[in-house]
Amino acid sequence: MQLRGLVDEDFVNYKKASMFLIFPYCSFKCEKDCGIKCCQNSEVTKLPIINVSDDEIIERYLDNPITKAIVLGGMEPLDSFGEVINFIRKLRSKTDDMVVIYTGYKEEEITLYTDILKHYPNIIVKFGRFIPNDAHKFDEILGVMLASANQYAKKIG
Repeated sequence: MQLRGLVDEDFVNYKKASMFLIFPYCSFKCEKDCGIKCCQNSEVTKLPIINVSDDEIIERYLDNPITKAIVLGGMEPLDSFGEVINFIRKLRSKTDDMVVIYTGYKEEEITLYTDILKHYPNIIVKFGRFIPNDAHKFDEILGVMLASANQYAKKIG
């Protein structure tokens, strides 16, 4: 899988200790919508793309007694949907632990993807674009503050 980084123990993006996978690509829809450079992840574009096998990621996750979930974030995981779904298929053969997907897409923009993801247990998707200078919002499902009031998480699988 192509990534820009992997954090074995993350305590920021979900209420449980998680492995955080930093995906490499994004179409910068948030910036296109608001008309200004505002991406919170723009520094991530400077990181090199690395290749880490799904099997290695899963083994590292399962061997870590601290982490209880995997968060897919970074740039835009759903712009690499083939890799996301292949990873989830392999992961589900080993564990039903929670997978959280941070996306800047609106729910209605990705119904094809969510229809596929619904077939897997314990999938949460955080929807919504970043809006600069918007109010932050606590999300009950994720147990964390989100950067914009329009963003929300939903358990879909």
